[in-house]
Amino acid sequence: MSGILFHKYGGEDLDSYYPIRPECQADVPKVRFKARAGKTLSARRWHAAFSEDGHLDIAKVLRRIQRGGIHPSIKGLVWEFLLGCYDPNSTFEERNQIRQQRRQQYAAWKTECQNIVPIIGSGKFITAAIVTDDGQSLQDSNRDSLDQGWHVDGAISDKKVLQWMLGLHQIGLDVVRTDRSLVFYESETNQAKLWDVLAIYSWVDNDIGYVQGMNDICSPMIVLLENEADAFWCFEHTMRRLRENFRTNTGMIGVQSQLSTLSQIIRTIDPKLHQHLEDLDGGEYLFAFRMLMVLFRREFSFVDALYLWEVRRNLFFTYLSFSENLVLLC
Repeated sequence: MSGILFHKYGGEDLDSYYPIRPECQADVPKVRFKARAGKTLSARRWHAAFSEDGHLDIAKVLRRIQRGGIHPSIKGLVWEFLLGCYDPNSTFEERNQIRQQRRQQYAAWKTECQNIVPIIGSGKFITAAIVTDDGQSLQDSNRDSLDQGWHVDGAISDKKVLQWMLGLHQIGLDVVRTDRSLVFYESETNQAKLWDVLAIYSWVDNDIGYVQGMNDICSPMIVLLENEADAFWCFEHTMRRLRENFRTNTGMIGVQSQLSTLSQIIRTIDPKLHQHLEDLDGGEYLFAFRMLMVLFRREFSFVDALYLWEVRRNLFFTYLSFSENLVLLC
């Protein structure tokens, strides 16, 4: 597997782009991927892939990514195309118009949320519940809201608003745990940016809302894209492909169906391994649930997980053929 996914030799040290807190150095997985001159998609090759009016030669870009991933200095820009935020056949002008429209839409949604919970957009976030299940305010005992000088007026009767508010503190608790080894998240401002994006997404997609694990998927967008609205739209496009993985009120769909597919594939390509897992009472492959749910974010280092997402783009970015990707990984 390592021979397929990672290059262990030569190249640039990427630690400076995503520095690890000194006290966490011993606890994080070792970075195995190294950028390689002439293989990794560089800023120069990225800019050269555009025509004069802005059309992107996406085939050339994907071939380069397949050989050596994307240089950290341009990851955010490239991901906007890989995630489907922009059509490679669009022009610079068309993309600028789309970007402005999306930023305006995000600002409108953010204002809606701020009118309900003013701490959104303040650079702060909450980790304690602010309402009860029946809509009563808990803010008299909630230091997060008291410190910010805002409160809920009366009971919450709107079902959508109540459901959304009930999940905000859980988002905050998960934000605190997200990629906490990265120096980037030592900043409360950066943590609040992640919380804002997840809170606003859960407001917009109230059908599924927020589910633990979304924080791991969203975090790279926050790190790679400086503009919060742009990060939101990258996450939103990602969730178009992954949202069914997080649905919790239905039967065998999303990750559960993929576990079944995983079992079938291993049974076919490695019957002895499958039988061994059966003997250990692991035939349902529940041990792989987290791997599939958050796309190996917690199994690999931050750098290596991003490289995996980029190089095995069928596993993440297009998410078309689970079985094909699994064969490639095995």
